[in-house]
Amino acid sequence: MSELNFAVQAQTKLAAQGVGVKRDVRSVAPPLYLSATYAWDDPEDKPGYDYSRSGNPTRTELERALCDLEGAAGGVVTATGMAAVNLPLCLIKPGDRVIAPHDCYGGTYRLLSHRAAKGDFEVEFVDQTDPAALEEAFAKDVDLVLVETPSNPLLRITDVCDLVARAKATNALVVADNTFLSPALQNPLALGCDIVVHSTTKYINGHSDVVGGAVLAARKELADELYWWANCTGVTGSPFDSYLTLRGARTLFTRIERQQLTAQTIAQILQDDPRVARVYYPGLETHPGHEIAKAQQKGFGAMLSVEFAKGVDTIAFLRALEIFTVAESLGGFESLVCAPAAMTHAAMPPEARAEAGISDRLVRFSIGLEHEEDLSKDLFSALRSAYGKSTLRAVAAE
Repeated sequence: MSELNFAVQAQTKLAAQGVGVKRDVRSVAPPLYLSATYAWDDPEDKPGYDYSRSGNPTRTELERALCDLEGAAGGVVTATGMAAVNLPLCLIKPGDRVIAPHDCYGGTYRLLSHRAAKGDFEVEFVDQTDPAALEEAFAKDVDLVLVETPSNPLLRITDVCDLVARAKATNALVVADNTFLSPALQNPLALGCDIVVHSTTKYINGHSDVVGGAVLAARKELADELYWWANCTGVTGSPFDSYLTLRGARTLFTRIERQQLTAQTIAQILQDDPRVARVYYPGLETHPGHEIAKAQQKGFGAMLSVEFAKGVDTIAFLRALEIFTVAESLGGFESLVCAPAAMTHAAMPPEARAEAGISDRLVRFSIGLEHEEDLSKDLFSALRSAYGKSTLRAVAAE
């Protein structure tokens, strides 16, 4: 998009990124550059692009779009979301201390715990919604803080500004995983974080057909260091994946607006059902992090988790669903459902899951673009199949 004489919204920047810039062929859609290498005009004059691991015009378009969305000084697109989570860890050294959420994504828990076991750094998993736990954690030196809000899968809300203030007092870097909300609903850099990471596989791409990640930094020198490590370790994203991700991202705001409206409706319906022990959704006023979420987010998102009552056979419930697809991942146009203890968080030891509050009766939903009435019918039909008849009669009698 060329320079304008007026400010535009994030939606406009995203829709216009790279559009109509190739004046020589007058193409509206930005082209896909698949070349692995690039010609030099002179052997002593390095061109802007020389090798696609280091830089690629298609990946650059996506990086620019994401930087605009997050208000970042620079960033790099990575091959996977886990590569994105791992990249900031290249900035610390053995003996440094990392604080991470005790209820983080299972893959993140696995990465941190196994790298710590090798001596790459020290890690402490902390309930970041508990001021007393944070006070104790920050009583010692801290070098990097990873925050995941809402958390995966319990959608706990961490007060980012409070966490940033604690981290800055110890000169620690703050890295926020913004995958659950996307830049459409939350901007961690604006809240004081140093780095934001995404699994672009999720909401940013939105079509469950590309795996990727992104790491975006508030300051140019930090972005340059992250880029150096991404190039050094070879974790940068491919041109074709970048092309598809930018193509999917064009509809991010429209998709997530529709999805979170449906999620809110479903959460409200489920919280009143006697077969449900608890609904985890920050959009509910009963959620302990509701007010903080209202203050630091632009919306409550389309992820929710449900702890079913003991009378519900969780596996039977999952098997009975017809519109929801049982699968890992989230943020696509289709509605997905999973049992975290057996799927996304299976890498966590049972005792760590118990400490985090992730029970075997917990089910996580990623709400898609299907009609909310159809999704509700599917949920309650499956619930009827999974709930004991004697218990149903008792509920009806009440």
